[in-house]
Amino acid sequence: MLVYLHVKNLALIEEEEIEFEKGLNILSGETGAGKSIILGALHLALGEKVPQEMLRDETKPGIVEATFTITDDEERKLLEEMDISYDDEVILSRKITESRSVAKINGEVVPADKLKLVGSHFIDIYGQSEHQSLANKKKHLMMLDEYGKAEIEPVKEDLKEIYSEYTQLKNEYENACQSNENRDRDIEIIKHTIEEIQTANIRIGEDEELEEQYNLLSNSEKIVVGCNEAYNNTANSDGVSDKVARAIRSLKSVEDYDSRLSEYSSMLEDVDSIISDFNREISSYITDMDFDDSTFTEIESRLNLLNSLKQKYGPTLSDVMDRLDSDNKRLEQLEDYDKYLEDLKNSLNESENKLNDICDKLTEIRKKYSYDLLPKVRSALGALNFLDVEFDMYFTRLDKPTSNGIDEAEFIISTNPGEPMKPLKNIASGGEMSRIMLALKTVLATADLIDTMIFDEIDAGISGRTAQALSEKLSVVAKDKQVICITHLPQVAAMADKHFLIEKHVEGTKTISSISDMTYDDRVEELARMLSGSNVTETVMANARELLDYAKNYKNNQ
Repeated sequence: MLVYLHVKNLALIEEEEIEFEKGLNILSGETGAGKSIILGALHLALGEKVPQEMLRDETKPGIVEATFTITDDEERKLLEEMDISYDDEVILSRKITESRSVAKINGEVVPADKLKLVGSHFIDIYGQSEHQSLANKKKHLMMLDEYGKAEIEPVKEDLKEIYSEYTQLKNEYENACQSNENRDRDIEIIKHTIEEIQTANIRIGEDEELEEQYNLLSNSEKIVVGCNEAYNNTANSDGVSDKVARAIRSLKSVEDYDSRLSEYSSMLEDVDSIISDFNREISSYITDMDFDDSTFTEIESRLNLLNSLKQKYGPTLSDVMDRLDSDNKRLEQLEDYDKYLEDLKNSLNESENKLNDICDKLTEIRKKYSYDLLPKVRSALGALNFLDVEFDMYFTRLDKPTSNGIDEAEFIISTNPGEPMKPLKNIASGGEMSRIMLALKTVLATADLIDTMIFDEIDAGISGRTAQALSEKLSVVAKDKQVICITHLPQVAAMADKHFLIEKHVEGTKTISSISDMTYDDRVEELARMLSGSNVTETVMANARELLDYAKNYKNNQ
Protein backbone atom coordinates (compact mmCIF):
# COMPACT_ATOMS: atom_id res chain seq x y z
CA MET A 1 0.00 0.00 0.00
CA LEU A 2 1.23 3.49 -0.88
CA VAL A 3 1.55 5.44 2.39
CA TYR A 4 3.76 8.42 1.57
CA LEU A 5 4.71 10.55 -1.44
CA HIS A 6 7.38 13.25 -1.27
CA VAL A 7 7.79 15.62 -4.23
CA LYS A 8 10.39 18.39 -4.49
CA ASN A 9 11.25 20.88 -7.28
CA LEU A 10 9.01 19.35 -9.94
CA ALA A 11 6.86 21.52 -12.23
CA LEU A 12 4.67 23.78 -10.05
CA ILE A 13 5.62 22.02 -6.81
CA GLU A 14 8.42 23.40 -4.64
CA GLU A 15 8.11 20.71 -1.97
CA GLU A 16 5.09 18.75 -0.80
CA GLU A 17 4.37 15.59 1.17
CA ILE A 18 1.24 13.43 1.00
CA GLU A 19 0.36 10.73 3.52
CA PHE A 20 -2.16 8.32 2.01
CA GLU A 21 -4.37 5.95 3.98
CA LYS A 22 -6.38 2.80 3.41
CA GLY A 23 -9.66 3.13 1.58
CA LEU A 24 -10.60 5.83 -0.90
CA ASN A 25 -8.12 8.73 -1.19
CA ILE A 26 -9.47 11.61 -3.29
CA LEU A 27 -7.47 14.43 -4.91
CA SER A 28 -9.49 17.37 -6.21
CA GLY A 29 -8.90 20.98 -7.25
CA GLU A 30 -9.43 23.49 -10.02
CA THR A 31 -8.38 22.59 -13.55
CA GLY A 32 -4.66 23.37 -13.91
CA ALA A 33 -4.03 23.37 -10.16
CA GLY A 34 -1.47 20.59 -10.46
CA LYS A 35 -3.32 17.30 -9.95
CA SER A 36 -1.60 15.78 -12.97
CA ILE A 37 1.80 16.75 -11.51
CA ILE A 38 1.17 14.42 -8.56
CA LEU A 39 0.43 11.56 -10.92
CA GLY A 40 3.43 12.49 -13.07
CA ALA A 41 5.70 12.48 -10.01
CA LEU A 42 4.44 9.04 -9.05
CA HIS A 43 5.16 7.81 -12.58
CA LEU A 44 8.76 9.01 -12.13
CA ALA A 45 9.08 7.09 -8.86
CA LEU A 46 7.88 4.02 -10.75
CA GLY A 47 10.67 4.28 -13.33
CA GLU A 48 8.97 6.10 -16.19
CA LYS A 49 10.90 8.39 -18.57
CA VAL A 50 11.68 11.88 -17.25
CA PRO A 51 10.14 14.74 -19.32
CA GLN A 52 12.68 17.49 -20.05
CA GLU A 53 10.41 20.23 -18.72
CA MET A 54 9.71 18.47 -15.40
CA LEU A 55 12.30 20.35 -13.29
CA ARG A 56 10.98 23.51 -11.67
CA ASP A 57 14.41 25.06 -10.95
CA GLU A 58 17.02 23.59 -13.31
CA THR A 59 19.85 24.56 -10.95
CA LYS A 60 18.51 22.21 -8.26
CA PRO A 61 17.68 18.50 -8.34
CA GLY A 62 14.11 17.27 -8.44
CA ILE A 63 13.22 14.53 -5.97
CA VAL A 64 10.32 12.13 -5.71
CA GLU A 65 9.98 9.36 -3.13
CA ALA A 66 7.15 6.84 -2.88
CA THR A 67 6.92 4.66 0.24
CA PHE A 68 5.00 1.39 0.22
CA THR A 69 4.22 -0.79 3.23
CA ILE A 70 4.64 -4.56 2.90
CA THR A 71 1.33 -6.15 3.81
CA ASP A 72 1.50 -9.88 3.00
CA ASP A 73 3.77 -12.86 2.40
CA GLU A 74 3.31 -12.78 -1.37
CA GLU A 75 4.80 -9.28 -1.51
CA ARG A 76 7.70 -10.42 0.67
CA LYS A 77 8.28 -13.38 -1.62
CA LEU A 78 8.34 -11.10 -4.68
CA LEU A 79 10.90 -8.78 -3.07
CA GLU A 80 13.12 -11.71 -2.09
CA GLU A 81 12.95 -13.12 -5.63
CA MET A 82 14.07 -9.71 -6.93
CA ASP A 83 16.90 -9.60 -4.34
CA ILE A 84 15.59 -6.46 -2.61
CA SER A 85 16.38 -5.89 1.06
CA TYR A 86 13.48 -4.54 3.14
CA ASP A 87 12.06 -4.27 6.65
CA ASP A 88 8.38 -3.38 6.68
CA GLU A 89 8.43 -0.96 3.75
CA VAL A 90 9.93 -0.26 0.33
CA ILE A 91 10.99 3.24 -0.76
CA LEU A 92 11.19 3.92 -4.50
CA SER A 93 12.97 7.19 -5.23
CA ARG A 94 14.25 9.23 -8.14
CA LYS A 95 16.70 12.16 -8.10
CA ILE A 96 16.55 14.22 -11.29
CA THR A 97 19.01 16.78 -12.65
CA GLU A 98 19.40 18.45 -16.03
CA SER A 99 21.81 15.78 -17.24
CA ARG A 100 20.69 12.55 -15.57
CA SER A 101 18.45 10.80 -13.10
CA VAL A 102 19.33 8.38 -10.30
CA ALA A 103 16.89 5.63 -9.28
CA LYS A 104 17.04 3.96 -5.86
CA ILE A 105 15.20 1.24 -3.96
CA ASN A 106 15.63 1.54 -0.20
CA GLY A 107 18.69 3.74 -0.78
CA GLU A 108 20.41 1.35 -3.20
CA VAL A 109 21.04 2.62 -6.74
CA VAL A 110 19.22 0.52 -9.36
CA PRO A 111 18.30 0.85 -13.07
CA ALA A 112 15.03 2.69 -13.74
CA ASP A 113 13.64 -0.53 -15.25
CA LYS A 114 13.90 -2.19 -11.86
CA LEU A 115 11.82 0.61 -10.32
CA LYS A 116 9.22 -0.09 -12.97
CA LEU A 117 9.30 -3.84 -12.29
CA VAL A 118 8.98 -3.45 -8.53
CA GLY A 119 6.31 -0.74 -8.79
CA SER A 120 4.20 -2.89 -11.12
CA HIS A 121 3.73 -5.34 -8.24
CA PHE A 122 2.47 -2.66 -5.83
CA ILE A 123 0.39 -0.22 -7.86
CA ASP A 124 -1.89 -0.13 -10.90
CA ILE A 125 -2.41 3.28 -12.54
CA TYR A 126 -5.37 3.90 -14.79
CA GLY A 127 -4.91 7.11 -16.76
CA GLN A 128 -7.44 9.23 -18.58
CA SER A 129 -6.69 7.70 -21.98
CA GLU A 130 -6.31 4.08 -20.90
CA HIS A 131 -9.86 3.24 -21.88
CA GLN A 132 -8.65 3.64 -25.46
CA SER A 133 -6.72 0.39 -25.03
CA LEU A 134 -10.09 -1.38 -24.93
CA ALA A 135 -10.31 -0.72 -28.66
CA ASN A 136 -7.41 -3.16 -29.11
CA LYS A 137 -8.83 -6.67 -28.81
CA LYS A 138 -5.37 -8.10 -28.04
CA LYS A 139 -5.72 -6.35 -24.68
CA HIS A 140 -8.93 -8.28 -24.03
CA LEU A 141 -7.15 -11.65 -24.13
CA MET A 142 -4.40 -10.23 -21.92
CA MET A 143 -7.02 -9.18 -19.34
CA LEU A 144 -8.60 -12.62 -19.38
CA ASP A 145 -5.20 -14.30 -18.99
CA GLU A 146 -4.45 -11.99 -16.06
CA TYR A 147 -7.74 -12.93 -14.43
CA GLY A 148 -6.98 -16.65 -14.68
CA LYS A 149 -3.26 -16.21 -14.17
CA ALA A 150 -2.85 -18.88 -11.49
CA GLU A 151 -3.94 -21.64 -13.89
CA ILE A 152 -3.26 -20.06 -17.27
CA GLU A 153 0.33 -18.87 -16.74
CA PRO A 154 1.86 -22.36 -16.15
CA VAL A 155 0.14 -23.64 -19.32
CA LYS A 156 1.45 -20.66 -21.31
CA GLU A 157 4.99 -21.37 -20.05
CA ASP A 158 4.70 -24.98 -21.27
CA LEU A 159 3.25 -23.71 -24.53
CA LYS A 160 6.27 -21.47 -25.13
CA GLU A 161 8.63 -24.44 -24.77
CA ILE A 162 6.57 -26.67 -27.06
CA TYR A 163 6.19 -23.89 -29.63
CA SER A 164 9.96 -23.28 -29.60
CA GLU A 165 10.62 -27.01 -30.13
CA TYR A 166 8.07 -27.11 -32.95
CA THR A 167 9.54 -24.05 -34.66
CA GLN A 168 13.06 -25.51 -34.55
CA LEU A 169 11.91 -28.84 -35.99
CA LYS A 170 9.89 -27.08 -38.67
CA ASN A 171 12.88 -24.98 -39.74
CA GLU A 172 15.14 -28.05 -39.71
CA TYR A 173 12.70 -30.03 -41.84
CA GLU A 174 12.26 -27.20 -44.39
CA ASN A 175 16.02 -26.73 -44.62
CA ALA A 176 16.53 -30.48 -44.97
CA CYS A 177 14.11 -30.64 -47.88
CA GLN A 178 15.93 -27.80 -49.63
CA SER A 179 19.44 -29.17 -48.98
CA ASN A 180 18.63 -32.63 -50.42
CA GLU A 181 19.68 -31.32 -53.85
CA ASN A 182 23.27 -30.76 -52.67
CA ARG A 183 23.55 -34.01 -50.71
CA ASP A 184 26.41 -35.58 -52.74
CA ARG A 185 28.52 -32.47 -52.45
CA ASP A 186 27.84 -32.22 -48.71
CA ILE A 187 28.81 -35.87 -48.21
CA GLU A 188 32.19 -35.33 -49.86
CA ILE A 189 32.91 -32.21 -47.78
CA ILE A 190 31.95 -33.91 -44.53
CA LYS A 191 33.98 -37.03 -45.34
CA HIS A 192 37.03 -34.84 -45.96
CA THR A 193 36.56 -33.10 -42.60
CA ILE A 194 36.11 -36.40 -40.74
CA GLU A 195 39.23 -37.89 -42.36
CA GLU A 196 41.28 -34.78 -41.58
CA ILE A 197 40.34 -34.81 -37.88
CA GLN A 198 40.57 -38.59 -37.44
CA THR A 199 43.99 -38.77 -39.10
CA ALA A 200 45.32 -36.22 -36.61
CA ASN A 201 44.61 -38.68 -33.75
CA ILE A 202 43.94 -35.84 -31.31
CA ARG A 203 44.35 -36.14 -27.55
CA ILE A 204 42.62 -33.45 -25.47
CA GLY A 205 45.21 -31.30 -23.65
CA GLU A 206 47.98 -32.31 -26.04
CA ASP A 207 48.30 -28.82 -27.51
CA GLU A 208 48.94 -27.27 -24.10
CA GLU A 209 51.66 -29.81 -23.31
CA LEU A 210 53.32 -29.25 -26.69
CA GLU A 211 53.16 -25.46 -26.27
CA GLU A 212 55.04 -25.81 -22.98
CA GLN A 213 57.68 -28.07 -24.58
CA TYR A 214 57.99 -25.80 -27.60
CA ASN A 215 58.59 -22.73 -25.42
CA LEU A 216 61.18 -24.67 -23.43
CA LEU A 217 63.10 -25.96 -26.46
CA SER A 218 62.96 -22.74 -28.44
CA ASN A 219 64.59 -20.94 -25.49
CA SER A 220 66.92 -23.78 -24.47
CA GLU A 221 70.13 -21.89 -25.35
CA LYS A 222 69.22 -18.98 -23.07
CA ILE A 223 68.17 -21.42 -20.34
CA VAL A 224 71.48 -23.34 -20.49
CA VAL A 225 73.52 -20.12 -20.36
CA GLY A 226 71.60 -18.89 -17.32
CA CYS A 227 71.86 -22.24 -15.53
CA ASN A 228 75.61 -22.46 -16.19
CA GLU A 229 76.14 -19.00 -14.75
CA ALA A 230 74.17 -19.97 -11.66
CA TYR A 231 76.18 -23.18 -11.29
CA ASN A 232 79.51 -21.36 -11.75
CA ASN A 233 78.61 -18.81 -9.08
CA THR A 234 77.89 -21.51 -6.55
CA ALA A 235 80.05 -24.54 -7.37
CA ASN A 236 83.42 -23.16 -8.58
CA SER A 237 86.45 -22.71 -6.33
CA ASP A 238 85.60 -19.05 -5.84
CA GLY A 239 81.85 -19.62 -5.71
CA VAL A 240 79.34 -19.34 -2.93
CA SER A 241 79.79 -22.92 -1.78
CA ASP A 242 83.54 -22.48 -1.20
CA LYS A 243 82.98 -19.17 0.65
CA VAL A 244 80.34 -20.71 2.89
CA ALA A 245 82.70 -23.61 3.71
CA ARG A 246 85.45 -21.14 4.72
CA ALA A 247 82.94 -19.23 6.87
CA ILE A 248 81.96 -22.44 8.64
CA ARG A 249 85.59 -23.24 9.41
CA SER A 250 86.13 -19.74 10.79
CA LEU A 251 83.17 -20.04 13.16
CA LYS A 252 84.16 -23.56 14.23
CA SER A 253 87.57 -22.26 15.32
CA VAL A 254 86.05 -19.87 17.87
CA GLU A 255 82.76 -21.49 18.87
CA ASP A 256 84.29 -22.88 22.11
CA TYR A 257 84.45 -19.29 23.47
CA ASP A 258 80.70 -18.62 23.09
CA SER A 259 77.88 -21.18 22.84
CA ARG A 260 75.89 -18.89 20.53
CA LEU A 261 78.55 -19.23 17.81
CA SER A 262 77.78 -22.93 17.42
CA GLU A 263 74.19 -21.98 16.50
CA TYR A 264 75.50 -19.68 13.76
CA SER A 265 77.85 -22.31 12.38
CA SER A 266 74.93 -24.79 12.38
CA MET A 267 72.88 -22.32 10.33
CA LEU A 268 75.70 -21.99 7.81
CA GLU A 269 75.96 -25.77 7.59
CA ASP A 270 72.28 -25.86 6.59
CA VAL A 271 73.01 -23.24 3.93
CA ASP A 272 75.95 -25.28 2.69
CA SER A 273 73.73 -28.37 2.43
CA ILE A 274 71.10 -26.44 0.44
CA ILE A 275 73.75 -25.08 -1.96
CA SER A 276 75.16 -28.56 -2.48
CA ASP A 277 71.69 -29.91 -3.28
CA PHE A 278 71.16 -27.00 -5.65
CA ASN A 279 74.44 -27.69 -7.46
CA ARG A 280 73.54 -31.33 -8.01
CA GLU A 281 70.00 -30.48 -9.25
CA ILE A 282 71.09 -27.69 -11.62
CA SER A 283 73.89 -29.85 -13.03
CA SER A 284 71.41 -32.64 -13.73
CA TYR A 285 68.99 -30.15 -15.32
CA ILE A 286 71.74 -28.85 -17.67
CA THR A 287 72.61 -32.40 -18.69
CA ASP A 288 68.93 -33.21 -19.42
CA MET A 289 68.65 -30.12 -21.64
CA ASP A 290 70.57 -31.85 -24.40
CA PHE A 291 68.30 -32.59 -27.38
CA ASP A 292 68.55 -32.93 -31.11
CA ASP A 293 66.95 -30.70 -33.76
CA SER A 294 64.63 -33.47 -34.90
CA THR A 295 62.75 -33.38 -31.55
CA PHE A 296 62.15 -29.65 -31.90
CA THR A 297 61.02 -30.09 -35.52
CA GLU A 298 58.57 -32.85 -34.57
CA ILE A 299 57.02 -30.74 -31.81
CA GLU A 300 56.76 -27.68 -34.06
CA SER A 301 55.16 -29.71 -36.86
CA ARG A 302 52.63 -31.31 -34.51
CA LEU A 303 51.70 -27.95 -33.00
CA ASN A 304 51.18 -26.45 -36.45
CA LEU A 305 48.80 -29.29 -37.32
CA LEU A 306 46.78 -28.94 -34.13
CA ASN A 307 46.61 -25.14 -34.43
CA SER A 308 45.45 -25.48 -38.03
CA LEU A 309 42.61 -27.79 -36.94
CA LYS A 310 41.66 -25.42 -34.13
CA GLN A 311 41.58 -22.51 -36.56
CA LYS A 312 39.24 -24.45 -38.88
CA TYR A 313 37.01 -26.23 -36.39
CA GLY A 314 37.96 -24.80 -32.96
CA PRO A 315 38.77 -22.68 -31.11
CA THR A 316 39.74 -25.58 -28.78
CA LEU A 317 40.60 -29.23 -29.35
CA SER A 318 37.38 -30.13 -27.53
CA ASP A 319 35.49 -28.13 -30.15
CA VAL A 320 37.36 -29.97 -32.91
CA MET A 321 36.30 -33.32 -31.44
CA ASP A 322 32.71 -32.06 -31.10
CA ARG A 323 32.83 -31.18 -34.78
CA LEU A 324 33.96 -34.73 -35.53
CA ASP A 325 31.00 -36.14 -33.60
CA SER A 326 28.48 -33.82 -35.25
CA ASP A 327 29.88 -34.52 -38.74
CA ASN A 328 29.70 -38.28 -38.16
CA LYS A 329 26.04 -37.90 -37.22
CA ARG A 330 25.41 -35.64 -40.17
CA LEU A 331 27.13 -38.11 -42.52
CA GLU A 332 24.94 -40.88 -41.19
CA GLN A 333 21.90 -38.72 -41.97
CA LEU A 334 23.06 -37.85 -45.46
CA GLU A 335 23.95 -41.43 -46.40
CA ASP A 336 20.46 -42.56 -45.37
CA TYR A 337 18.68 -39.31 -46.13
CA ASP A 338 15.24 -40.77 -46.74
CA LYS A 339 15.19 -42.27 -43.25
CA TYR A 340 16.48 -38.98 -41.80
CA LEU A 341 13.68 -37.03 -43.49
CA GLU A 342 11.12 -39.58 -42.41
CA ASP A 343 12.30 -39.46 -38.78
CA LEU A 344 12.36 -35.66 -38.88
CA LYS A 345 8.88 -35.55 -40.36
CA ASN A 346 7.59 -37.89 -37.66
CA SER A 347 9.19 -35.74 -34.95
CA LEU A 348 7.64 -32.63 -36.49
CA ASN A 349 4.19 -34.25 -36.62
CA GLU A 350 4.52 -35.36 -33.02
CA SER A 351 5.57 -31.86 -31.96
CA GLU A 352 2.69 -30.33 -33.94
CA ASN A 353 0.22 -32.64 -32.20
CA LYS A 354 1.63 -31.62 -28.81
CA LEU A 355 1.33 -27.97 -29.84
CA ASN A 356 -2.29 -28.37 -30.95
CA ASP A 357 -3.16 -30.27 -27.77
CA ILE A 358 -1.76 -27.61 -25.45
CA CYS A 359 -3.39 -24.84 -27.52
CA ASP A 360 -6.74 -26.64 -27.13
CA LYS A 361 -6.09 -27.01 -23.41
CA LEU A 362 -5.32 -23.29 -23.12
CA THR A 363 -8.50 -22.42 -25.05
CA GLU A 364 -10.55 -24.59 -22.72
CA ILE A 365 -9.07 -22.95 -19.60
CA ARG A 366 -9.52 -19.46 -21.05
CA LYS A 367 -13.18 -20.11 -21.81
CA LYS A 368 -13.69 -21.51 -18.31
CA TYR A 369 -12.35 -18.30 -16.78
CA SER A 370 -14.34 -16.15 -19.22
CA TYR A 371 -17.52 -17.87 -17.94
CA ASP A 372 -16.48 -16.83 -14.44
CA LEU A 373 -15.36 -13.32 -15.39
CA LEU A 374 -18.28 -12.18 -17.56
CA PRO A 375 -21.09 -12.34 -14.93
CA LYS A 376 -18.92 -10.37 -12.51
CA VAL A 377 -18.26 -7.70 -15.14
CA ARG A 378 -21.97 -7.54 -15.99
CA SER A 379 -22.75 -7.07 -12.30
CA ALA A 380 -20.09 -4.36 -12.01
CA LEU A 381 -21.50 -2.63 -15.09
CA GLY A 382 -24.99 -2.75 -13.58
CA ALA A 383 -23.61 -1.05 -10.46
CA LEU A 384 -22.23 1.65 -12.76
CA ASN A 385 -25.71 2.44 -14.14
CA PHE A 386 -25.58 0.26 -17.26
CA LEU A 387 -29.20 -0.90 -17.26
CA ASP A 388 -30.03 -4.19 -19.03
CA VAL A 389 -26.44 -4.45 -20.22
CA GLU A 390 -25.24 -7.52 -22.10
CA PHE A 391 -21.52 -8.29 -21.97
CA ASP A 392 -19.81 -11.27 -23.52
CA MET A 393 -16.55 -12.51 -24.97
CA TYR A 394 -16.34 -13.79 -28.55
CA PHE A 395 -13.68 -16.42 -29.27
CA THR A 396 -12.22 -17.20 -32.70
CA ARG A 397 -9.27 -19.34 -33.79
CA LEU A 398 -6.21 -18.14 -35.65
CA ASP A 399 -5.08 -19.88 -38.84
CA LYS A 400 -2.13 -21.43 -37.02
CA PRO A 401 -0.82 -21.69 -33.45
CA THR A 402 1.45 -19.06 -31.91
CA SER A 403 3.51 -18.93 -28.73
CA ASN A 404 0.38 -17.42 -27.09
CA GLY A 405 -1.97 -20.12 -28.30
CA ILE A 406 -4.44 -20.19 -31.17
CA ASP A 407 -7.08 -17.90 -29.68
CA GLU A 408 -8.38 -14.51 -30.61
CA ALA A 409 -10.89 -13.14 -28.13
CA GLU A 410 -12.84 -9.90 -28.00
CA PHE A 411 -15.25 -8.37 -25.51
CA ILE A 412 -18.61 -7.47 -27.02
CA ILE A 413 -21.40 -5.42 -25.44
CA SER A 414 -24.93 -4.17 -25.84
CA THR A 415 -25.70 -1.20 -23.61
CA ASN A 416 -29.37 -0.85 -24.51
CA PRO A 417 -32.19 -3.40 -24.74
CA GLY A 418 -32.75 -4.64 -28.29
CA GLU A 419 -29.39 -3.47 -29.57
CA PRO A 420 -27.10 -6.09 -31.12
CA MET A 421 -23.86 -7.03 -29.40
CA LYS A 422 -20.96 -4.95 -30.76
CA PRO A 423 -17.19 -4.83 -30.22
CA LEU A 424 -16.08 -2.32 -27.58
CA LYS A 425 -14.23 -0.32 -30.23
CA ASN A 426 -17.63 0.59 -31.67
CA ILE A 427 -18.73 2.21 -28.40
CA ALA A 428 -18.56 5.94 -29.13
CA SER A 429 -18.97 7.44 -25.67
CA GLY A 430 -15.80 8.12 -23.67
CA GLY A 431 -17.89 8.00 -20.50
CA GLU A 432 -19.13 4.50 -21.35
CA MET A 433 -15.60 3.34 -22.12
CA SER A 434 -14.38 4.70 -18.78
CA ARG A 435 -17.07 2.86 -16.89
CA ILE A 436 -16.43 -0.37 -18.79
CA MET A 437 -12.73 -0.13 -17.98
CA LEU A 438 -13.53 0.59 -14.31
CA ALA A 439 -15.80 -2.47 -14.19
CA LEU A 440 -13.07 -4.65 -15.70
CA LYS A 441 -10.38 -3.19 -13.47
CA THR A 442 -12.36 -3.69 -10.29
CA VAL A 443 -13.19 -7.31 -11.15
CA LEU A 444 -9.61 -8.07 -12.25
CA ALA A 445 -8.30 -6.47 -9.05
CA THR A 446 -9.79 -9.34 -7.07
CA ALA A 447 -7.52 -11.76 -8.94
CA ASP A 448 -4.19 -9.99 -8.44
CA LEU A 449 -1.97 -9.04 -5.51
CA ILE A 450 -1.74 -5.31 -6.23
CA ASP A 451 -2.85 -3.34 -3.19
CA THR A 452 -3.14 0.13 -4.72
CA MET A 453 -5.26 1.29 -7.66
CA ILE A 454 -4.99 4.84 -9.00
CA PHE A 455 -7.68 6.36 -11.22
CA ASP A 456 -6.94 9.62 -13.00
CA GLU A 457 -10.27 11.31 -13.79
CA ILE A 458 -12.14 8.07 -14.35
CA ASP A 459 -15.26 10.27 -14.29
CA ALA A 460 -14.64 11.83 -17.72
CA GLY A 461 -17.95 12.31 -19.53
CA ILE A 462 -20.07 11.16 -16.55
CA SER A 463 -22.74 13.02 -14.57
CA GLY A 464 -26.01 12.63 -12.65
CA ARG A 465 -27.12 9.15 -11.51
CA THR A 466 -24.18 7.56 -13.28
CA ALA A 467 -21.79 9.72 -11.27
CA GLN A 468 -23.43 8.53 -8.05
CA ALA A 469 -23.18 4.90 -9.19
CA LEU A 470 -19.51 5.44 -9.99
CA SER A 471 -18.82 6.88 -6.54
CA GLU A 472 -20.53 3.94 -4.86
CA LYS A 473 -18.56 1.44 -6.94
CA LEU A 474 -15.25 3.12 -6.03
CA SER A 475 -16.24 3.01 -2.36
CA VAL A 476 -16.97 -0.73 -2.58
CA VAL A 477 -13.62 -1.41 -4.27
CA ALA A 478 -11.84 0.68 -1.61
CA LYS A 479 -13.00 -1.73 1.11
CA ASP A 480 -10.46 -4.30 -0.15
CA LYS A 481 -7.98 -2.15 -2.08
CA GLN A 482 -6.39 1.20 -1.50
CA VAL A 483 -7.89 3.51 -4.15
CA ILE A 484 -6.43 6.90 -5.07
CA CYS A 485 -8.64 8.91 -7.39
CA ILE A 486 -8.27 12.28 -9.11
CA THR A 487 -11.78 13.58 -9.74
CA HIS A 488 -13.94 16.54 -10.76
CA LEU A 489 -17.19 14.95 -9.57
CA PRO A 490 -18.59 16.01 -6.19
CA GLN A 491 -20.39 12.64 -5.82
CA VAL A 492 -17.04 10.81 -6.06
CA ALA A 493 -15.20 13.30 -3.82
CA ALA A 494 -17.91 12.96 -1.14
CA MET A 495 -17.11 9.23 -0.79
CA ALA A 496 -13.50 9.95 0.22
CA ASP A 497 -12.04 8.35 3.32
CA LYS A 498 -9.32 10.98 2.98
CA HIS A 499 -9.66 14.07 0.79
CA PHE A 500 -6.76 16.21 -0.47
CA LEU A 501 -7.13 19.64 -2.05
CA ILE A 502 -4.63 20.75 -4.68
CA GLU A 503 -4.48 24.51 -5.15
CA LYS A 504 -2.44 26.86 -7.31
CA HIS A 505 -1.43 30.31 -6.06
CA VAL A 506 1.11 33.04 -6.80
CA GLU A 507 3.92 33.97 -4.42
CA GLY A 508 5.73 37.04 -5.70
CA THR A 509 6.55 36.19 -9.30
CA LYS A 510 6.22 32.40 -8.84
CA THR A 511 3.22 30.13 -9.36
CA ILE A 512 3.15 27.29 -6.83
CA SER A 513 0.91 24.26 -6.31
CA SER A 514 0.20 23.14 -2.75
CA ILE A 515 -1.53 20.08 -1.30
CA SER A 516 -3.57 20.02 1.90
CA ASP A 517 -5.50 17.37 3.85
CA MET A 518 -9.01 18.77 4.34
CA THR A 519 -11.16 18.96 7.46
CA TYR A 520 -14.94 18.42 7.31
CA ASP A 521 -15.61 22.15 6.82
CA ASP A 522 -12.93 22.32 4.11
CA ARG A 523 -14.61 19.43 2.31
CA VAL A 524 -18.00 21.13 2.45
CA GLU A 525 -16.53 24.20 0.78
CA GLU A 526 -14.69 22.11 -1.87
CA LEU A 527 -17.80 20.08 -2.71
CA ALA A 528 -19.80 23.30 -2.97
CA ARG A 529 -17.24 24.66 -5.43
CA MET A 530 -17.41 21.43 -7.42
CA LEU A 531 -21.22 21.65 -7.46
CA SER A 532 -21.63 25.25 -8.54
CA GLY A 533 -18.28 26.80 -9.44
CA SER A 534 -17.71 30.31 -8.09
CA ASN A 535 -21.38 30.99 -7.15
CA VAL A 536 -21.46 29.23 -3.77
CA THR A 537 -24.72 29.89 -1.95
CA GLU A 538 -26.04 28.55 1.34
CA THR A 539 -28.26 26.19 -0.67
CA VAL A 540 -25.20 24.80 -2.43
CA MET A 541 -23.41 24.44 0.91
CA ALA A 542 -26.43 22.50 2.21
CA ASN A 543 -26.27 20.26 -0.88
CA ALA A 544 -22.58 19.63 -0.16
CA ARG A 545 -23.33 18.61 3.44
CA GLU A 546 -26.14 16.38 2.18
CA LEU A 547 -23.70 14.65 -0.19
CA LEU A 548 -21.26 14.03 2.66
CA ASP A 549 -24.04 12.68 4.91
CA TYR A 550 -25.26 10.35 2.14
CA ALA A 551 -21.72 9.09 1.54
CA LYS A 552 -21.18 8.47 5.24
CA ASN A 553 -24.43 6.52 5.56
CA TYR A 554 -23.69 4.52 2.40
CA LYS A 555 -20.25 3.47 3.66
CA ASN A 556 -21.62 2.61 7.12
CA ASN A 557 -24.25 0.34 5.58
CA GLN A 558 -21.96 -1.48 3.13
